[in-house]
Amino acid sequence: MGKKVNPKIIRLNTTTTHLSKWFAPKRNFAKILEQDVKVRKYIRTKLRDGGVSRVEIRRANDQMTIHIRTAKPGVIIGRSGSGVEELKRQIKRRFFGSEKMHIHLEIEEVRNPDVDAELIMQGIVFQLEKRIPFRRAMKRSIEQVMQGGAKGVKIIVSGRLNGAEIARVETLNQGSVPTHTLRADIDYSRGVAKTIYGTIGVKVWIYRGQVFAHELPKEVAQPRKPSREHAPDKGKRVAGKSKRTVVKHK
Repeated sequence: MGKKVNPKIIRLNTTTTHLSKWFAPKRNFAKILEQDVKVRKYIRTKLRDGGVSRVEIRRANDQMTIHIRTAKPGVIIGRSGSGVEELKRQIKRRFFGSEKMHIHLEIEEVRNPDVDAELIMQGIVFQLEKRIPFRRAMKRSIEQVMQGGAKGVKIIVSGRLNGAEIARVETLNQGSVPTHTLRADIDYSRGVAKTIYGTIGVKVWIYRGQVFAHELPKEVAQPRKPSREHAPDKGKRVAGKSKRTVVKHK
């Protein structure tokens, strides 16, 4: 199971969180979710050279907060914040029009871009599109990840590699990537490189170590102890259950 599904999906509220955080009535849920997907896609396309790693969206009434994690915050912010203001205006005009919506942008710098799967994937895609041999691009990326402090990495590329007539799949890995361990902090990303021979798929897994309860970030749900507020008192009968009487024979 761990080798088949997206590692982030089975680790939600364990080591990762949702990209969209809001509540909506059932009749508007699909519309708002589709809007989030389009906004996220637009930001990644617009800031393709900005090293965007993750885009989180939070909503509350007419307030919308977009949290962008990037390796190059200066490229996005611009001089005196002009880049942020321009991006806010474009998002407002493109997706909301005359609708009342206050947009806030939060920019966070990625502390260690060498162990970020999204950024590593973008680097491999860029190299493949520049006609760098796929094996050299994979080896460079693996070396970069391991020097950044990761405990393991796996990279898969598939397609017409180096212009070959028959498409194939190539895999390179180093260290361990325990996909079945749910508390293992595994970052994952996938993308597509568009070359003159066709598209090449790229997948990256990075194992950054195990995460324990006291190390989880605040937004990740912590395990809670069962509450005793509604527990029945000792000696009282619980509805639907009969109280057993044990008779001891002397």
